[in-house]
Amino acid sequence: MLEIADTVEPKRLQDDLIERLCTTLSGYLDQNQVRDCIRAYEFGAAAHAGQFRKSGEAYICHPVSVAITLAEMRMDASGIMAAILHDVIEDTSISKKELGEQFSQEVAELVDGVTKLSKIDGKSQSQAEAQAENVRKMFLAMGKDLRVILVKLADRLHNMQTLGVMPAEKKRRIARETLDIYAPIANRLGMNKIRHRLESLSFEAMYPLRYTVLTNAIKKARGNRSKIIDTIESAIKMRLDQVDLHCDVSGREKDVYSIYQKMLQKKVSLSSIFDVYAFRIFCDDVDTCYRALGIIHNLYKPIPGRFKDYIALPKANGYQSLHTIVIGPYGVPVEIQIRTHEMHRMAESGIAAHWLYKSDDDKTEKFQARANEWLRDLLEIQKSAGDSLEFIDNLKVDLFPQEVFVFTPKGGIIKIPQGATVVDFAYAVHTDIGNACVSARIDKQLVPLQTRLENGMTVEVITASWARPNPLWLNYVITAKARSSIRNFLKHFKQQEAISLGRRLLDKELQVMHLRLENIEESRIRALLEVTGMQSLNDLLGDIGLGNKMPFLIAKRLTQDDIYANIKLNDVDQIQKTALVIKGTEGMVITLAKCCRPIPGDSIIGYFNPGKGIVVHHHECRNRTVFLKTHTSWLDVEWSSEVAGDFPAEIRITVLNQRGSLATIASTISELGSNIENVTVVDQDDRVCVDLITLTVKDRVHLAKIMRRLKELSIVIKISRVRA
Repeated sequence: MLEIADTVEPKRLQDDLIERLCTTLSGYLDQNQVRDCIRAYEFGAAAHAGQFRKSGEAYICHPVSVAITLAEMRMDASGIMAAILHDVIEDTSISKKELGEQFSQEVAELVDGVTKLSKIDGKSQSQAEAQAENVRKMFLAMGKDLRVILVKLADRLHNMQTLGVMPAEKKRRIARETLDIYAPIANRLGMNKIRHRLESLSFEAMYPLRYTVLTNAIKKARGNRSKIIDTIESAIKMRLDQVDLHCDVSGREKDVYSIYQKMLQKKVSLSSIFDVYAFRIFCDDVDTCYRALGIIHNLYKPIPGRFKDYIALPKANGYQSLHTIVIGPYGVPVEIQIRTHEMHRMAESGIAAHWLYKSDDDKTEKFQARANEWLRDLLEIQKSAGDSLEFIDNLKVDLFPQEVFVFTPKGGIIKIPQGATVVDFAYAVHTDIGNACVSARIDKQLVPLQTRLENGMTVEVITASWARPNPLWLNYVITAKARSSIRNFLKHFKQQEAISLGRRLLDKELQVMHLRLENIEESRIRALLEVTGMQSLNDLLGDIGLGNKMPFLIAKRLTQDDIYANIKLNDVDQIQKTALVIKGTEGMVITLAKCCRPIPGDSIIGYFNPGKGIVVHHHECRNRTVFLKTHTSWLDVEWSSEVAGDFPAEIRITVLNQRGSLATIASTISELGSNIENVTVVDQDDRVCVDLITLTVKDRVHLAKIMRRLKELSIVIKISRVRA
């Protein structure tokens, strides 16, 4: 919103703002601190001299307005100075170092945390990528100091209040970003007052016509409903007085954006939304809150399933209150919130209560602890995020939780978003438990990992030492922590597998020359890394394992000055006499071809697939001839004698088409310790049916045993294994 102008705006607005700021600061800071803030103002005004906003006011008016918002939250002196100077690094020639020298390193760090990145890695980026990188940088700074986000929220609030002069397209873009990121952050930090203001301003900027129509309609309806509101408020006060409960009662009008969201969700018109007004009952202590709830439910009938106890189970941002919806006079649903005065202060101010109410140290420390815990989780997520856009996707998931409360077997309570699965729960408990989970029990009943959790469930995760995350989990996990942990594990696991396979392949080639990798001189390895452009030996081995580099050629280069230099590059037969031993469970770098589905005991052959590793085929695969022509990098492989696990095999079976045939086949397969993965009906008539069955087996012997038993069944006409 910066613009250089030749005209000088009258200083009255500027003087009014600084006077208002000084008055507010004098109410809680000592004179030396106020003088430091004035010095920051003078420094900022000089730095921004000649700069004007598009609205025509001097640019310094914006940071001062931001500082006033923070002063109303009773922000400390360093935070106020950072607010006044928050655009100095970005929009003037002043550097972070100069700020540190002029004021303090603390102020300089805060300003730097709010400052946008002017250039990222020297590359041109899209608007979305630039915004994502800025948000990511801001969260890193928040991890060091929470005041960064308070300055940023106050900055965004003033920008939204002065959006009027911006082009319509830019208005919508800024408003959308505010609704997607900044309003949810304010909500996550418990700052409901700031959040509601941001939401209403964003709604007005994005949909000005809808905002105007809805605002006018609410004003018009206000008169018609005032009688109902007065009746309900009087009835509540009277009933509370009758039982000698001293509570404050206030009716409030819901903000326009909340009403609009409810109309969208329920797909109804404004006339159908009756709970435009909500009542709050403020009590002195928690015990009185529950007593007041009983009185309200005795006065008006509650709607089943619409009561929420956020006092016993606070929201993730620390919000506490009792929520209930009752049927009031004339059949109108009425929302009532019951909380203590202290809970209300915390609900409005959230993390800012740390500065507003310094006497309530225990309560504000809880808010601080919750915010810091959330930030730690986000910082853990951002470390494993591939790029800024992925981090933003994870952040958005984390910012919109509809919470579900589930229990651990020992009675602990875990909060997870609505729609979360067993895998999400496992990662919420601990990353290691998530990585090793294989199944779970819900209320002592075995369930699959993709089961969605509901309130009140008791969940026990079953783990195994051999287990590892499955890429398919990404299809149904919804929490940011689970998603980023799975991606991070798979990314590193594939790299480790590739390094291990690459080392085996290179050692196999060196064995022909009676050498081992550990016996090769360090200088020779360094020279090879320089030639291949690799940073480390592990990078080179990983590239070999992924099929991007041929192990024979790498071995040849390592030994090219030795007595083995006479070995020709085309002596492939000699080099590959020793077959590579595989287990088939390497998963990410050794893939078993789906066309012929090789199993332990089969004669097999493999080829390098660049970027993926080795693809293993049955030696008699019908596609082998085609692959031999198109792939020159073939490799002899053989099964390890220690191979263990379940491997998919496919059989073609012709059976009599009669009732119960498939059930008989399935039960026979199950009795022999196998599991059916898929059944496809290939052909069918009145007499016979031809099916393709994919089942899991241990090896060729296991498969032969199953086929022999199936052949003995009277309903089976013909059975054979499919190899392509």
